[in-house]
Amino acid sequence: MERLRWVQLTEQERDDFLGDGGTGTLSFSTEGADPPFSLPVSYGYDAGNFYFRLAFPDDSGKNQVVDNPVAFVTHARTDEGWRSVVAAGTLEDVTDMDYDSAAVQGMWAVDIPKVDVFEDPPDDVPFRQFRLVPERLTGRKEVRSDDSTKA
Repeated sequence: MERLRWVQLTEQERDDFLGDGGTGTLSFSTEGADPPFSLPVSYGYDAGNFYFRLAFPDDSGKNQVVDNPVAFVTHARTDEGWRSVVAAGTLEDVTDMDYDSAAVQGMWAVDIPKVDVFEDPPDDVPFRQFRLVPERLTGRKEVRSDDSTKA
């Protein structure tokens, strides 16, 4: 009989899983008993850093929470089973940084998938660029174990 268990990803497995970008959920902490402010996002990843291109339309709630601590989660079923990564920290706005800064150079190394989910044309929506240098970064993978080998 087969059962599943979860173990930590190695750093190499984590980096392979994240690639240079994909999609996930970014959650901003909120005050008191309010639920987190969560939204689906595209991300870029390079050398342990995550990069986000976030829209800030006039009615965006992100303006009130963008400076709060965040958690970012991505997960997927791979050929080897389920994988997930959780990163936590605070976003750093890199929108107006110098082009020769490490943060901006990192943005150029990633592939943030572009998804058009706006009612307005994307060129009419203001965007800002952010980097997350995680204070905590964990990854897990599904592994199968066979109970039939146990007496």
